[in-house]
Amino acid sequence: MRRVGGVLVALVGCAMIVPFLYMIATAFMGEFEVLRYPPPLLPARLHPENFASALTALPFGRFFLNSAIFSVGVVAGQVATSATAAYAFARLRFPGRDRVFVAYLSVLMVPAVVLLIPRFLIINALGWVDTYAGLISTELVSVWGIFLLRQFFLTIPRDLEDAARLDGAGEWTVFWRVVLPLSKPALATLAVFAFVDQWKSFLWPLIATRSTDMQVVEVGIANFHGQYYTNWPYQMAAAVTAVLPLLVLYFVAQKYFIRGIQLTGLK
Repeated sequence: MRRVGGVLVALVGCAMIVPFLYMIATAFMGEFEVLRYPPPLLPARLHPENFASALTALPFGRFFLNSAIFSVGVVAGQVATSATAAYAFARLRFPGRDRVFVAYLSVLMVPAVVLLIPRFLIINALGWVDTYAGLISTELVSVWGIFLLRQFFLTIPRDLEDAARLDGAGEWTVFWRVVLPLSKPALATLAVFAFVDQWKSFLWPLIATRSTDMQVVEVGIANFHGQYYTNWPYQMAAAVTAVLPLLVLYFVAQKYFIRGIQLTGLK
């Protein structure tokens, strides 16, 4: 049974990674090579110039900058709001705490697409359409992040906090100097998830921005497809470049990411 399970895991892994490998192979093919029948699996000759040509066809440098500002801003906001709210739900005692927490969790059942119009109306009323403030402001709170950190905070022994209070530490000092330093794996997990989620975000940036100078990578690639819909190597080259920051982030933070998943008990 163990051998069969290993084979199944290997097959699932191959099914997940093969499309990515074919995307890389297509990025190095010639413009008409990919249109052959049957389509080749590997390029007959490498065309690394596809990357330079694709990235200069549209201002992808600006797209990457916008995505970086958008993602980093949301990560900072979600880590801050999730940590403070999660600590309140895990450690502070106030009337209706558990009911409020259940109400927070119920928001997860609301489809995100339902909130697109209200969110746009809010930023439009504030004059934030086509600005970084409009992109970032409505993404600063993550209910999933609050749940994740609350579950982690509950695993921290209260004895550490009680010892700090005996030394005269207030609630903020306990949170800042005791709880947060012990929560680095969970905070890193939330940061990785938040960054990946915003980097690949498409629908909200498409609605919240209008000018080319404010477009993010995903929207830029969609527009790129409209202009070069027959040139698949160019499109795949742009897509590979868009994925690279996520790969680098994962390999840098995978230790904290895996550790955070283990400690929070999420599956």
